[in-house]
Amino acid sequence: MAMAWTMILSPPSSYSSFHTALVLPSLRPLSNSTLPFRTFTKKKTLNSWRPLSVSASASSGLRALIFDCDGVILESEHLHRQAYNDAFAHFNVRCTTSPEPLNWGSDFYDVLQNQIGGGKPKMRWYFKEHGWPSSTIFETPPEDDESRAKLIDTLQDWKTERYKDIIKSGTVEPRPGVLRLMDEAKAAGTLLAVCSAATKSSVVLCLENLIGLERFQGLDCFLAGDDVKLKKPDPSIYLTAAERLDVQGIECLVVEDSVIGLQAATGAGMPCVITYTSSTADQDFNDAIAKYPDLSNVRYEVTNLTLMVTRYFVRPIN
Repeated sequence: MAMAWTMILSPPSSYSSFHTALVLPSLRPLSNSTLPFRTFTKKKTLNSWRPLSVSASASSGLRALIFDCDGVILESEHLHRQAYNDAFAHFNVRCTTSPEPLNWGSDFYDVLQNQIGGGKPKMRWYFKEHGWPSSTIFETPPEDDESRAKLIDTLQDWKTERYKDIIKSGTVEPRPGVLRLMDEAKAAGTLLAVCSAATKSSVVLCLENLIGLERFQGLDCFLAGDDVKLKKPDPSIYLTAAERLDVQGIECLVVEDSVIGLQAATGAGMPCVITYTSSTADQDFNDAIAKYPDLSNVRYEVTNLTLMVTRYFVRPIN
């Protein structure tokens, strides 16, 4: 008797009507990151919605549920931006294009954080594009690689500590539905992991404060940006997670919030559900199997079926 999994992705309560697409996972392991699907359009009201199902062999069943952290477990973009700007002000970081300390605006940061994963790569890209800055760390803009690395390391370390202070303030809460979905998956015997591109110390602090120490210690795998050489959208972090969990990519389901994370997941051969934020809502998520503003209406259930896997994938089509 095999344990089958049922992932029910309900329409968000804010939708009074929507079009749906039924995603049909391949009955064989996928050779690439594209999930085949067929669509139909039929206007439905929330009250008349019913889950749609498709069955496949148990060999393609779900064995691991993997969460990103920033944007998924907590809506963190504005918190990171605040911490970066505080670091730039603290060290009086001034690029040649402006007499004022560097300050990343919200619109700019929304684009930056959705194109470049990891704090150090963000700053390195920015300084290459806009000129290396003067600061209290280096009175004149650093010209050699060692000095530039020291500048970025110093800024990132201070920013990380500032971000920790914000998280520890007690004003930050997890996004809706995250804790319940984690608990449902864990109770079903599914492997649970968190894979974040952020600095490990900051992710540990977030998880301890937002999901609780017991849930954090109960994770089957935890990886941060320090654990891989290449950041998202490179799939390294998810490939590493699959190796440590001893599962195949198609046996995992990833929850992400951005196109960078989606590309990393699909690049590792893993289907991906998107729970977008205000800064990522307009991104192209066509390769995701479902897309929602949060996880409030996502349910995780397991049923006993002989060699059967029942999957419910329903997503709104904009």
